[in-house]
Amino acid sequence: MHHQWIGGRRLAVKRAALPVINPATEAVLDEVPRGTAQDADRAVSAARDAFTTWRWIPGLEKATLLHGIASGLRERQMTLATLMTREGGKPFCENRDEVEWCAACFDYYAEIGRNARGSSLPPVFEHQVNFTIKEPYGVVVAIVPWNYPLLLMAWKLAPALAAGNTVVLKPSEETPLATLALADLFAALPAGVVNIVTGLGEEIGEALVVHSDTDLVALTGSVETGKRVGQLCAAQVKKSHLELGGNDPFIVCSDADIEVAGRAAVWAAYLNTGQVCTGAKRFYVFDEIADQFTARVVRLSKSLRLGNGLDPTTDIGPLITQRQLDDVHERVEEAVRGGARVLCGGRRARKFKKGFFYEPTVIEGVRQDMRLVRTETFGPILPIMRVSGIDEAIEKANDSQYGLGANIYTRNLEWSMKAMEKITAGTFWINDPLTDNDAGPFGGMRQTGHSRELGEEGLDAFRETKHVHLDYVQEAKSYWFPYAKYNKLMS
Repeated sequence: MHHQWIGGRRLAVKRAALPVINPATEAVLDEVPRGTAQDADRAVSAARDAFTTWRWIPGLEKATLLHGIASGLRERQMTLATLMTREGGKPFCENRDEVEWCAACFDYYAEIGRNARGSSLPPVFEHQVNFTIKEPYGVVVAIVPWNYPLLLMAWKLAPALAAGNTVVLKPSEETPLATLALADLFAALPAGVVNIVTGLGEEIGEALVVHSDTDLVALTGSVETGKRVGQLCAAQVKKSHLELGGNDPFIVCSDADIEVAGRAAVWAAYLNTGQVCTGAKRFYVFDEIADQFTARVVRLSKSLRLGNGLDPTTDIGPLITQRQLDDVHERVEEAVRGGARVLCGGRRARKFKKGFFYEPTVIEGVRQDMRLVRTETFGPILPIMRVSGIDEAIEKANDSQYGLGANIYTRNLEWSMKAMEKITAGTFWINDPLTDNDAGPFGGMRQTGHSRELGEEGLDAFRETKHVHLDYVQEAKSYWFPYAKYNKLMS
């Protein structure tokens, strides 16, 4: 795919390319352009030109176009899922589901995008009318990570378009192919409404962020990247929309069903090989059931099948890169040197000659101050810490710089509500981890970021509010100059 998608057409690029690697085989799948500031400028110019007309297209027409994208995604579901499995490594069934979630997101914003554009306000004087209208920002830059390349694209693109913005998409250099494959779908939109450019974040990504003609930057990425983008946007007083890292706690109370909680924990820890921002990464288990729970998750972890995501028997695929695998293993080794004990896994899977496979790992005896616990670990790791009760679990769950999500397993309403109220997190799951809802806002607190995706909040993230004050009677106001007359009236 030696092209960028700009202004409604493919633009071939003959300069330096970036290889896209299959993490299960380490083979080169394809190459994409290593975009430059010139490519960024061309894409932004196309988006700016398209904005002058796209913002005024009636809501029903926009909705029809967005529903068309949803239908096209469903028609291409198997093809896209296969491509995503090859470039990202997730099991095929996870990618198949991801495509459907993307389609549902476009359907959702197709409808709520034409549902309301503002609100009526009570006036402060007679014969006056006050109302607000929601307006698009203009050109949106959407910078998307590799772990959910289409879903996290859809969460930005669908509401941005529904709000009347035009968009320049910058997919991760690790997983750009599925996004580029959507160009045929976006061809149904007016030229320039959606543009796709590929390249490195520090090159074309930064060029898009600092471009004087972009109005909003929406990023899902690490805390470090988010801080950099936030600083660059702040220098131009530009709107930034940041969804950053997570380090979600998972509390297992003494009354939890061990079988259900164990299976939930394993899924929440290992989904997408643990490369999920809302994945459970810190497990706080009540002392009374810790032995039973630990034994159960070890057995479950050992039963899981590692392999190529295109194999229907695969439960866990590879990590995205060798760099990611090395980082995960270094964290595990650090924890072991600090006194933690690996109960299963803890190493690169030896049965594969190629691919970045790491065994699902249960580790106990970890401490709150270990890097494995303090920072976000993107890998199939399930670290268990014992707690005396709900108060200690809440205290340790809150001992973090992050605040994306949190989980609890319990039948005790008081414990679940107490944890929900006291734990700082954008989403709190009770007895059902990682379930999203298009109508429910998604986002974090603390250094996880300050933005929301999905729901009405996700639409408003791409709209700004204008207040309109109308007086339908032209008359001189008593409080205008001269004040001598006004003060006499008020005396």
